[in-house]
Amino acid sequence: MCGIAGIMSGSGAPPDKAALLRMVAMLTHRGPDGHGLYRDHRVALGHTRLAIIDIEGAPQPLQSPDGEVWLSFNGEIFNYIELRRRLRDLGHRFSTNGDGEVIIHAYLRWGSSAWRMLNGQFTFALWDRRRGRLWLVRDRLGILPLYVARRGKDLVFASECKALFAAGVDRRIDGAGLAEVFTCWTAAPPMTPFAEVRQVRPGTSLSFDTTLRETESRYWNAAPHATTPSAPEEAVDRLAEHLRSSVALRLRADVPVGAYVSGGLDSAVIADFGRRAVGPSLRTFGIGFADPRYDETGEQRRVVEHLATDHQGIHCDAAAIRDALADVVWHCETPLLRTSPVPLYLLARAVRRAGMKVVMTGEGADELLAGYTIFKEDQIRRFWARRPDSRLRPALLRRIHHYVGDAAARENPLWQAFFRQGLEDVGDPFYAHRVRWRNNAWTLRLLAPEVRATFDLDAVAARYEAAMPADWLDFDPLLRAQLVEIHGFMSSYLLSCQGDRVAMAHGVEARYPFLDPELVDFCLTLPKRHKLLGLRDKLVLRRLAARRLPAEIWSRRKQPFRAPIGQALFGGQAAEAFDGLLSPQALAEDPLLDGAAAARLCSKALAQGGQMGGEREEMALVGLLTMRLLTRQFGPDFDGRVEEAGRRLGRMRPTVEVDRLTRRETSAAERSRVQRTPYP
Repeated sequence: MCGIAGIMSGSGAPPDKAALLRMVAMLTHRGPDGHGLYRDHRVALGHTRLAIIDIEGAPQPLQSPDGEVWLSFNGEIFNYIELRRRLRDLGHRFSTNGDGEVIIHAYLRWGSSAWRMLNGQFTFALWDRRRGRLWLVRDRLGILPLYVARRGKDLVFASECKALFAAGVDRRIDGAGLAEVFTCWTAAPPMTPFAEVRQVRPGTSLSFDTTLRETESRYWNAAPHATTPSAPEEAVDRLAEHLRSSVALRLRADVPVGAYVSGGLDSAVIADFGRRAVGPSLRTFGIGFADPRYDETGEQRRVVEHLATDHQGIHCDAAAIRDALADVVWHCETPLLRTSPVPLYLLARAVRRAGMKVVMTGEGADELLAGYTIFKEDQIRRFWARRPDSRLRPALLRRIHHYVGDAAARENPLWQAFFRQGLEDVGDPFYAHRVRWRNNAWTLRLLAPEVRATFDLDAVAARYEAAMPADWLDFDPLLRAQLVEIHGFMSSYLLSCQGDRVAMAHGVEARYPFLDPELVDFCLTLPKRHKLLGLRDKLVLRRLAARRLPAEIWSRRKQPFRAPIGQALFGGQAAEAFDGLLSPQALAEDPLLDGAAAARLCSKALAQGGQMGGEREEMALVGLLTMRLLTRQFGPDFDGRVEEAGRRLGRMRPTVEVDRLTRRETSAAERSRVQRTPYP
């Protein structure tokens, strides 16, 4: 994967090359293997490359044979071999062996219909000079990020917000976006935490003509065509074939591909398919915790012993989480309500230090096959709603939250009171999620009254609904809940803060076999009985795993990936690391905060050594701290970071430089002499 950036001029003046260079400089962590530039009188494209396929032969930006179409591309097109073969049969000739050039030729042949043919994880900017049209395209599920903003009369776009800010886009925090993060964990597309920046929606293209008139087109949506009745063993066979094909595609690379092993079912299945495909050379990576409440080292060991992979594990303690938190916020570009992205950031660092660039991971299975507790909660609450006075039905909730608190806490009347909220509103399309959103909204008390006033949960729900298929209200309640989880949590948070951002911080590409388009379509068409039956989840996947893995792996209960919070950040002397950010004076001076409420929470955390009363308070603490880190990083500290990045870029020579204004163009011979400087 890589970093992309660009400017489209709307003023009549050529795009600012200095601004483009600043943008590229902010993305070199995404592409430490080289960078390139293209500029004409209307558009400038920048690129930083992480070389995975055709390592020496496909520097970007790429051009069409006649030089009239230019591409800056981030990601992988996994079916590029098949598409290249088809295009060659149609008379197209290729100058590289990379996957990116397929996009150009597919566009030349089929226009924007080509986007639907791409099996991959990608974002790209494609500039068609002849037609005067710029395309910005994001993959189906939003695995990779793409942001746009207006800077005066110009359009700017990039893989990360920091590149837009380096070009001069206003860095002001958006109150509504911030409140949405505090409530829903993320600002769903097109919203972001920044007032002047928006995301390109997953499965969507934006196109701009020379007047910067914008057209948005949805080329894919996560919608089932029809459920596919099948016997259990037939469903297992079909899932196995989809996974075998998906893993084979995601093993395509000119560098070794490894896999994460968490100790859970999903990553074990992916590692198993990978091990059978490449043999004992498969390298696996996992993370363990000093706190036994979060540690799955033993389970990881069992998976690794069974698969006989070349495994490397790392150990994460409270100090490691505390020390890396600021870097994680910088790369995620959003406040966080969990510390979970931090261990994954540390794991990606270990992968890179081990000489690896690519890993497969198991994300997506829980959303597609109903593995999360939120889906079981939905089933139990609907069952309870038929007999609201029942004492036995709500008791089922205790069985699915075995990892939360102790048994006594789950017997507390407040436990049932939490899940009773909106119990009988079973017609609400957000029935599964609204109870959690309302609970999370407790954290809004830390925000200033005028910021809280910008938030409207019904408006957020309406934006979610606008992204759904037109007939989604006719779907089974479980499928509706799955689509909300895919659109909100998975695409906007999981694949970003626990996926692309923390991996690409170290120049590591994460690949997601469960998110292959054909596999996604298959899972969405599965009848409910193959996914969730009573409290038994991911049935079809467990049946598949039973053919290949020991029972202690495939029958294990779901253990959500979590990391220490309160005590890690506020236990012992830990809070001293953040004292300047969380002092009463600093909190009182922050216009985004209710200083008194924030100070009370921090005082309580310090007095109790981080042992907070519950999940809401811990989430509020993390949100408060990471928001303060974010506003400092993108406030007074930002200009210094841009200057530092510019100095790093200055020590590197571009592998491609085409400037039609100055008639500057590197030759193939000159490109071959370029000495790439490793990114520190």
